[in-house]
Amino acid sequence: MTIDREDLLNSIIDSLDRIRHISLDDIPNIDLYMDQVTTFMESRLRSATRNPEEDKILTKTMINNYAKNNLLPPPVKKKYSKEHLLTLIFIYYFKGILSISDIQHLLNPVTEKYFSKKGGLDLTAIYEEVFGLEKEAAGMLAKDIIRKFNTSSHTFTDAAPEERENLQLFSFLCMLSFDVYIKRMLIEKIIDARLSGQPDEKSRKNQKESKRNKEKER
Repeated sequence: MTIDREDLLNSIIDSLDRIRHISLDDIPNIDLYMDQVTTFMESRLRSATRNPEEDKILTKTMINNYAKNNLLPPPVKKKYSKEHLLTLIFIYYFKGILSISDIQHLLNPVTEKYFSKKGGLDLTAIYEEVFGLEKEAAGMLAKDIIRKFNTSSHTFTDAAPEERENLQLFSFLCMLSFDVYIKRMLIEKIIDARLSGQPDEKSRKNQKESKRNKEKER
């Protein structure tokens, strides 16, 4: 099948323009029950899925598992706050590239310090700051995609015409895949570097036990 390279590139760039995060103004300021949470996430993220009619956004089971794995603070009286929704949005984007364990190490320090914090820097402010970089990041990404696309168009120039198109497309996809691989590896290395400077769970328990014993001795 012949692929129009210009049409393909334009389609990719157009899809970037359509990607938008959930605005803070769209997030309810009232606490929601589980069904309301899943309905809200479905309505805001469904269009970004690969197969809108089949892909799952967030199910009740997923949310319950996140709470059990200490990824998501537990609901209060079966209700989820605005901060819960913000945390779920972060989890949704992270889970496409990171393991649950890595998401815990990345996200937990933020939620532990800023979740439901009153005054000053809170989770809402962090969400707004981070996603405020979206437009600039999308612009740089579009330029990088165009550069990779143009580079791939100069590969396999000696191949037979009927083979060249597929080989150049394969080259383009390899360049995109390598970019994702390197960035994921970088994220994992940063997480590991942070963990190496922190005491493990056993050490933390020993430190707490030692502190309690010293307090008893007093």
